Formats: sequence, structure tokens, C-alpha cells
Amino acid sequence: MVDATGSRRADVVVESGTVVAVGEGLGAPAGARVLDAGGCLVAPGLVDLHAHLREPGREEAETVGTGSRAAALGGYTAVVAMPNTEPAVDSAAVVRQVLELGASAVCDVRVAGAITVGRAGTHLAPLAEMAALGVRLFTDDGAGVQDARLMRRALEYASALGVTLAQHCEDEALAAGGHMHEGEWSSRLGLPGIPAEAEELMVARDIALCRLTGSRVHFLHLSTAGSLALVAAAKAAGLAVTAEVAPHHFTLTHADVAGYDPVFKVNPPLRTAADVAAVKAAMASGVVDAIATDHAPHPQEAKEAPFDQAPPGMLGLETALALALTEVDLSPERILALLSWQPAAIAGLAGVHGGPIAEGAPANLCVVDPSATWVVEPDRLASRSRNTPYANRKLRGRVRHTILRGEPVVIDAEAQR
Repeated sequence: MVDATGSRRADVVVESGTVVAVGEGLGAPAGARVLDAGGCLVAPGLVDLHAHLREPGREEAETVGTGSRAAALGGYTAVVAMPNTEPAVDSAAVVRQVLELGASAVCDVRVAGAITVGRAGTHLAPLAEMAALGVRLFTDDGAGVQDARLMRRALEYASALGVTLAQHCEDEALAAGGHMHEGEWSSRLGLPGIPAEAEELMVARDIALCRLTGSRVHFLHLSTAGSLALVAAAKAAGLAVTAEVAPHHFTLTHADVAGYDPVFKVNPPLRTAADVAAVKAAMASGVVDAIATDHAPHPQEAKEAPFDQAPPGMLGLETALALALTEVDLSPERILALLSWQPAAIAGLAGVHGGPIAEGAPANLCVVDPSATWVVEPDRLASRSRNTPYANRKLRGRVRHTILRGEPVVIDAEAQR
């Protein structure tokens, strides 16, 4: 068993959605269902800070139902659904709609609200109304808030409400017209690039605004060595900043775009090998607080468009854990911290998800076989979309079981509903 308190050998008994006993050599109560965890790690369920479930408005790519099933298969018991839907999640009414869609999902679906109306970056959305419905994370993800004065006001409101603002860091003026990282490979391929500075300028600005307002800022899907150095300095100065990275930014580089395949198009774009090394180092040092999937499904026809016309985004929910175990030189315990209890704390879910496995705790758990190997087969993924860049890639580590509120929703790597 692995959680924030450490690791130990034990059996776990769950009843009525709650952990009722933890210890070595426990006997199974009469009539109990026994899930084999031999050779596995039992951990709090994973928590994804950054998933695009597309519903409402883009159900051809994903629904809350299909996305939550993919999440459960990936070991997640909770995901935060991003607000760049159609309509955007910028009002209490749309928050309620997504929460209702998530009521029967096979993981706990939480909602991120938009910072601005329509994610247009001009007027603040009604943050208090959404916060009253339990929204704890706000972002215009897909776009960064370009107006520094507006972002300052949003941070001041967020501080008063006790919520966190999460920023998609991209200076639109610098990034305009770009489709991949600006560098050696964009020059070779003749594709307009997005410089690393487009991300780093907004990271620097929002660190300054964090210092000015004292409000919490969470940086989404950071991808450059410069951004991570800025976050490291901000943390050393005691500022209330946290940061996440996505699996594709520690497993792929801009060289993977060489074949012009839009499955490798993502925003922020795949960066250099040096940036990948910096991401891995920041995960090891504690500068990075969480691994978040940035799960971004798209229908096949959209990803078959020419590279400069195709939308950015990749699937992530079913492969994130295995990619981290396969590609990152960290202990499974450290990787689980980045995927479970640390993101749970950022999302305001501590006490429900990511908590220590102890008597009386909610039974939101995953069972991981760290030595299992498997091959990514896009047609076997639970998502409605197939845009994974890891097709036919052999990975190590797989979720055997996922338990949501005491219900085994995944048994032996098979979804139960």
C-alpha cells in the first residue's frame, strides 16, 4: 500500500463506500468480493487536474460517460473537466449541467469554471456563483488571460472566494500563427513556430501578479525549461504557485512532428530534448506538483486535416500512469504522489480523494501492477476518439482495479460499466 504516509504491506476491507479495516493478514468477511492485489500497489485513486470531456457541445469527440470510463481504466477516481466546451462553463447553469452529466459517471467528475465570460478574456465570469456550486478551480484553458489588469482582478476575487486560478500560459501575440515549437524542426519542416518565450512571458507575469495579490496560481501543462526555472524561483521565494506537466511533454519532442502527422500537434507544442530533460528534473526536484493528462480527444476527421489546419490535442487518461512509470526515473511512490494526493490537494479534493488509506476513509482506490507490460492499441481505448501518439508503444505498469466510493468500476483492467 502506498499513500502520503508512506508504504507498507496490508490488506484492505471496504464496506458501504468506506475503508473499514487495514492491516496484515485480514480475513475476508463472509460473502465479500475479493480483488487480488498480489504483486501490486494499492494507492488512493488518481486525480486528473486537466481533462477535456467535451460535453456539452462536442459529443462527437467525447462525452462525460466515455471520458470517465477512460479515466477509471487509467486508475482515476476523480477528474476536473475543463471549461472550453460549447457553451463554455462560465455560469452556474452550465456547471450544473456538467455535474448532472457526471452524476452517473464511473469516476467523480468535478468542474473547472471559466475565468472570463465565454473564455473571451474581456469580462470576468460570475466566479462566486460557480464557487457556490463547489467549483474550486477556474481557468480559460485553451487560451491564457491576456489582459494583466483583468487577471489581477480575477486573482483578487479568487483570493476572497478561497479558490484557485489556473493559467494556460501563452502570449497570443508571440504565438500567433504558430503550429509547433519554434526551433530546428519548425525550420526544417517549414511550419510556423511558437517560441518558448510565448509561454515563459505569461508565467513570469502571473508570478508577479501572485506576488502582488497573494493569491494562489496554478500553472497548467508547462513545457519549457525556462518556465520551470521561473516556478522554481517563485517557490523558493515562498509564493503560492503550483505547476503541472503533461505526459507528452516528458515523453515526446518536436522531432516527432517530422512526419507532419497531426496526432503530434498539441498546445503548448512538443518542445526540445533539453526541455524534456528539464521537465523530468523538475518532477524529481518537487518543482512540479502534479502530472495532469490534458486529455484532449478529437474525431478522426479533424486529426486527418493538414497539420496547420488540424486542432491540437492528444488522448491521455488511459496512458498517463504507464508513461510515467515507463519513461521517468522516479520511484512508483513518487509518481503516485504526482498523480494522486498532490493534485487532489490542488483541486480542493483532499479528504475525498488522494487521502491516506485508513479506517474511516472514503474508498476511492486504485490497484496498480507496476511490472505489467502492455501495448497501446487505439481501437481498444475507451475514448470516443483515437488520437493517441502512443499507438503500438509498449508500456510498463497497468491499472488492475479501480474502486470508486467502494464500487469496483474496473476489475482486472476491464471496465464494469
